[in-house]
Amino acid sequence: MAAEQTKKIKLIEFFTQTKREIDKVTWPSKKEIYVTTALILAFAVVMGIFFLAVDGVLVFVISRILGMA
Repeated sequence: MAAEQTKKIKLIEFFTQTKREIDKVTWPSKKEIYVTTALILAFAVVMGIFFLAVDGVLVFVISRILGMA
């Protein structure tokens, strides 16, 4: 019985400490979320275009070297 009480107390203490730590967090504003999301999406598009171009150049060069063109 005492072991169960100890487990319950430890569990309650864990959630209490977790709540305290979450309250300390400085969460980003909606504007910050939108801006960073837009930057990440733009970066992903730019990198996609870059790798598409690099792939095209490599295909062209390798096909010329191997005489496939």
